[in-house]
Amino acid sequence: MAEEDQDNRTYTVVVNHEEQYSIWPSDRPLPDGWRSDGVTGAKSVCLDHIETVWTDMRPLSLRRAMEADEAKRSQPAPVS
Repeated sequence: MAEEDQDNRTYTVVVNHEEQYSIWPSDRPLPDGWRSDGVTGAKSVCLDHIETVWTDMRPLSLRRAMEADEAKRSQPAPVS
């Protein structure tokens, strides 16, 4: 029997300021820097939810920096 099959705990999906996801046992206080995503349930339910919503694994700060860099490159060069 797989370890997940024996896990009867309830979990909460949590997300941090960088929009990175994880699961946390629902009976414990949330760790600093993390907030609930609003989904609670069996481990498999929480992991399935994360797989659905966390489609870009890059941290938010990296995504923003890359978007800013792309915006700079797409601007026309100044005319001399």
